[in-house]
Amino acid sequence: MARRVLVASIKHETNTFSRVPADVAAFEARYCYRGEAIPRQMRGTKVEMAAFFDAAERHGWHLTYPIATSATPSGKVTRAAYDTFAAEIFRALDDEAPFDAILLALHGAMVLEDEEDGEGLLLQQVRDKVGAALPIGVSLDLHANVTDRMAALADVMISYRTYPHIDQYEIAAQVAELIRRTMAREIRPRVVVARRAMLDGADHGRTTAPGPMTETLALADRLLAEQPGLLAASINGGFPWADIHDVGPTAVVVADGEAPAEAAAETLIDEIWRQRHLSTIETVEVATAIEVVREAAGDDGPVVIADFADNPGGGGYGDATGLLGGMIEAGLEDAAFATICDPEAAAACHAAGVGASLSLALGGKIEARYGAPIQLTGTVQGIADGSFQMEGPMAKGTAIDMGPTAVLRVGGIDIVVNSNRHQVLDRGYFRHVGIEPETKAVLAVKSAHHFRAAFAPMAARVVVVDEGGGLTSRNYKTLPYEKARRPVFPLDLD
Repeated sequence: MARRVLVASIKHETNTFSRVPADVAAFEARYCYRGEAIPRQMRGTKVEMAAFFDAAERHGWHLTYPIATSATPSGKVTRAAYDTFAAEIFRALDDEAPFDAILLALHGAMVLEDEEDGEGLLLQQVRDKVGAALPIGVSLDLHANVTDRMAALADVMISYRTYPHIDQYEIAAQVAELIRRTMAREIRPRVVVARRAMLDGADHGRTTAPGPMTETLALADRLLAEQPGLLAASINGGFPWADIHDVGPTAVVVADGEAPAEAAAETLIDEIWRQRHLSTIETVEVATAIEVVREAAGDDGPVVIADFADNPGGGGYGDATGLLGGMIEAGLEDAAFATICDPEAAAACHAAGVGASLSLALGGKIEARYGAPIQLTGTVQGIADGSFQMEGPMAKGTAIDMGPTAVLRVGGIDIVVNSNRHQVLDRGYFRHVGIEPETKAVLAVKSAHHFRAAFAPMAARVVVVDEGGGLTSRNYKTLPYEKARRPVFPLDLD
């Protein structure tokens, strides 16, 4: 008889310092698929749900798939949004029981209006319905803030190993395989988590160069090889822009039965603590980035400038104007900037039409302290509905909806103005509005690190800007932490 497995996904990375709530509309703006829309939209992509579907096909499972939804990182998830989407899972558990297992693709850093541990709450509510014996497997982002409750309620919990996250599919496939083995009674997995007094660690999870994350992953692999009873080990850099008690890096180990998971987790977290001061990324001010552009004139390939401090992928508003203003003031030529999230400006460009010249105030409309609106005059070069599919390598095939989008040319800079906040981690963010990124001398992107997967291979040079002009700046001491456990590195400890 075919195994009956429920698969679902509710994902949000919550920046508790953001003024923008993650309500139902925010999830619908990114994606919100129910029932048959889930395989239709997600099969054949490189994300977790696709891996769950493929595992089911390999093993002949009968799947139930009530919900797959995600909102761009922002402020706290409203209770109404959480209840709306969690209810889809609970209803399926009630109406289509019994199940042999559950697979969940979560983020691991979701905070609700009235609950710090969003994933822990979801897992607890699921456990209350299905009992302690039913196997539950969970995939997580490596920027998860993993709580003790999350670890206690899952049988298998594994995080991505890459940043940029190009292994989402593979990690979910690993989760599914361990749950298959659990259903077959080959293993009895349990999850152990260890942490230290840190907000951020493991080089924030970066794997694009040798450093703390790659070295700790190598240590994890050695431990797995030396201890056959250890099934998986995850290194989580944590999500530091969350003012919650359990914010910060963790080591998570999945073990079979009584295999020494605790010792392995402590060994790994000790290594993260030991390397807490090390970083592979240097950030600069806008003026320095402009100097790099000048120096690179004639290089083969564009200079890619990343706006670290206003990264929508970490909860940034996507409308901070510091970097764009500096580029305009410097008179840069043959440049493209993606994106400034400003629905009003995008609507004005659509109303004016291609070829029109118009004056407007761009950006800086949510919190002007991160860069006031820029008063400018430009020409509308193109308009689009903002829909396209990601080219990869990260999340290849995923459908994107930026909302009404326009290209406004100001001097020598083509500015992509969109209506829904998105981190720019794929060339499609330029190409869908007629900009070929390879042909530009300068590309500026609202992204902290994910952009490297798509843009680093074409770049002559990469520059990362962090002047504190956004919600995702690494200057944590400027943020009003109240709930994080103290003392903690780097706020109080060395």
